[in-house]
Amino acid sequence: IKMVFRSEEMCLAQLFLQSGSEYDCISELGELGLVEFRDLNPSVSSFQRRFVSEIKRCEEMERILGFLLREIQKAKIAVPQEDESPLAPPPRQVLEIMEQLQRLEMELSEVAKNKDKLQRNLLELTEYTHMLKITRTFIHSRSRKTRRGPNLISPGCSFISGLIQRVKVEAFERMLWRVCKGYTILSYTEVDESLADLDTGEISKSVVFLISFWGDQIGHKVQKICDCYHCHLYPHPENDEERADVLDSLRTRIQDLNNVLHRTDDYLRQVLQKAAESAYTWVVQVKKMKAIYHILNLCSFDVTNKCLIAEVWCPVSDLANLRGALEKGSRKGDATVPSFVNRIPSSDTPPTLLRSNKFTTGFQSIVEAYGVGDYREVSPAPYTIITFPFLFAVMFGDLGHGVIMSLFALWMVLTEKNQKKKRSSNEIWMTFFHGRYIILMMGLFSIYTGLIYNDCFSKSLNIFGSGWSVKAMFTNQQWTNKTVQTNALLTLDPNVSGVFSGPYPFGIDPIWNLAVNRLSFLNSYKMKMSVIVGVIHMSFGVVLSVFNHLHFRQKFSVYLLFLPELLFLICLFGYLVFMILYKWLAFSARNSSQAPSILIHFINMFVMQGKDVTPLYPGQTGLQVFLLLIAVMCVPVLLLGKPLYLYWQQRGGKGLRRRRFPGSPQGYERVRRVSEDDGSITSIHEEDEEEGFDEVTSREAPKQFDFADVLLHQAIHTIEFCLGCISNTASYLRLWALSLAHAQLSEVLWAMVMRLGFKVTTKVGVVFLVPVFGLFAMLTVSILLVMEGLSAFLHALRLHWVEFQNKFYHGTGVKFLPFDFSQLPSVFEQDGLL
Repeated sequence: IKMVFRSEEMCLAQLFLQSGSEYDCISELGELGLVEFRDLNPSVSSFQRRFVSEIKRCEEMERILGFLLREIQKAKIAVPQEDESPLAPPPRQVLEIMEQLQRLEMELSEVAKNKDKLQRNLLELTEYTHMLKITRTFIHSRSRKTRRGPNLISPGCSFISGLIQRVKVEAFERMLWRVCKGYTILSYTEVDESLADLDTGEISKSVVFLISFWGDQIGHKVQKICDCYHCHLYPHPENDEERADVLDSLRTRIQDLNNVLHRTDDYLRQVLQKAAESAYTWVVQVKKMKAIYHILNLCSFDVTNKCLIAEVWCPVSDLANLRGALEKGSRKGDATVPSFVNRIPSSDTPPTLLRSNKFTTGFQSIVEAYGVGDYREVSPAPYTIITFPFLFAVMFGDLGHGVIMSLFALWMVLTEKNQKKKRSSNEIWMTFFHGRYIILMMGLFSIYTGLIYNDCFSKSLNIFGSGWSVKAMFTNQQWTNKTVQTNALLTLDPNVSGVFSGPYPFGIDPIWNLAVNRLSFLNSYKMKMSVIVGVIHMSFGVVLSVFNHLHFRQKFSVYLLFLPELLFLICLFGYLVFMILYKWLAFSARNSSQAPSILIHFINMFVMQGKDVTPLYPGQTGLQVFLLLIAVMCVPVLLLGKPLYLYWQQRGGKGLRRRRFPGSPQGYERVRRVSEDDGSITSIHEEDEEEGFDEVTSREAPKQFDFADVLLHQAIHTIEFCLGCISNTASYLRLWALSLAHAQLSEVLWAMVMRLGFKVTTKVGVVFLVPVFGLFAMLTVSILLVMEGLSAFLHALRLHWVEFQNKFYHGTGVKFLPFDFSQLPSVFEQDGLL
């Protein structure tokens, strides 16, 4: 794995793109993703730029492609995707693709319009058929009630029949009664078949109604009411013979329409299948074309209008690839003069580029969530790969839970290719998937710390055999049978010969899982371990800051910032770690009762007391006073050292007024000379470093020096660091607290669930154990793995952001965003069309 400990060295370059090859050159750069373009026309609106018409053409093609993809999705046709992304088409093929898409859109629109008309006709004929069948029963039932034949109709009686939606029937009936009371007879029945509404696409129940009325005025009122409720009205036959003829005609027409619709669907599907074969290629090509023209709009033309000029940020290591891409683009285009690149000086801060792979990307995102690093400062990401999962595992340490987490992450790693092809839209799942390597490392480290804690689902593993022996207590006549019978609790005395043979080879001795004072022992161990880990982690962060000072030629910061900070931290909290380790080594089981309290000694160190307290070691008082004086002396150095040095430097120290800045003509000539040499990658920044000029002076020299501002800034930093050493050390106690909480939750879950299943000793107990184990597994995954895992993850994140990174990492830079086709978002993928 190629590790990057600081960001890539960047340079500002001008691209001279000759007319006729600019499109191909930008296309090559988009495929490689090497450079970030700067906008050279910030005062020109988007609508007044040179390639607006080409971008509008691409947007029109995107609209047509969206229509095609929606139709393909409606037809449930899969869009095949190629393994290799197609290249951007040459400009001469753009019109050809546009014509194909427009022709396809017109054809599909015409077919869809005809299909819609056919479906409407089919729906009307189907409704008419249902109306004729149902209204015949209405007429016959009325005729039987009046003892007349089915063909005997009262003179002057007229009929209106049709269909209405089921939800509107009650309001429709009330309106008819109120407007035409006494002059209408309404009969209705629900249709068994559900019918689709072509306007809304909803499938709903409809009702067939038959209205009998007398008089033309009533008829007009009924007609208006039917129109108001959007009823589908159909002519009512005068007799049964006419009804039968109409039904026969409808059956024939419905059958013909179904045949036509079937052939239309087949033809439409063939057209869509043919379009689906090229849809992915068209989408990618249009996306790339639009991106290329957008980049060309950022460029400016030279005085002769014969070439485009672009400014880009480019990694120095990629300059050779940049020149190769321009040469390749020039060969593709019609330009007679090749395009070329020229490095230029700049006082602007370059963007930050940290290269990463699929393994380091997750850890890099953790760091950048705090802030993008400053240009060329030390990156915490390589160290986070180890420290982050380790701190997580200290809080999450359990062998069983670590194995489950590792297996889950390993499955995601092994199936990552298939998972990427599925392109799931579940945001929670994608979060887990993108962090699969983080989860794998956290699981592996949890297995390690679980072995150290000797904790597996709250139970200990006796792999090597305990170093404690109960038999020795009886052999040396310390215990008897009566002692065992009369005492509920017994203490093993390690001072008795044979009771304690030595420490457990790896981790905590399994006998502590049976001890009543297990919690007190583990609390003391984990609390001290948290302080040791915290001080080492913070000290490492302070040490990393020296690499920033040396790289930026801030040698004064090594003496005025780094050394006071490190001495302050080591003299106080490094001494606390020393006392913890010394107490572990100096006191054994025989004199452990005489061991003093470290906390009391540490407090007495600050209040200059403790003469009556037994010393931890000879000469302790003198050493503590010496270390405290050094720590106190570091505070004024940290507070006033840098401001006073910068003030003296600004007033004329070391002849710095003769310094040449990058913006000066001399600086331009030096960079110009370097840019002409293709094989050289030396930057002006490196030349300045060789001359011994520090980076802070080069940044601040053009600005007016303000001593009060520098002093205020340094005072804030001093207060934050000194108080932060205390609060940050206490903050690492969360390692102990979270580890204790996780172990206790695991123990409670075992006692409250699994132990109940083991208590049933009959044959039924085997059957009862199955649901109990299922409940135990579900609670373990949901509470101990997901909830506790998320809690430990967030606490480890806080320890890195606040306690570790603020010692050396500013995180105020700008991320390098190269022009890369593979990183461009697709509106069709966001809408779920691809």
